[in-house]
Amino acid sequence: MFTPIVVLARQVIGKKRFMKLRGNLIAKHSKVITKFCNQIGIDRTGRQNMIRLARNNGERLGFLA
Repeated sequence: MFTPIVVLARQVIGKKRFMKLRGNLIAKHSKVITKFCNQIGIDRTGRQNMIRLARNNGERLGFLA
């Protein structure tokens, strides 16, 4: 779904800058996920399992570029 936008952004800003931006966004997203899981009482293992499930679903549905 977002693949064309991601591919275009990578081409426009360059791979090195894109990878740096991607890393920063992933780190911020991970912090949000961790904070949410801590607030509702999901332990580390449960959080990791949900992240794996979401990643696998994203790959299967074609959301990951």
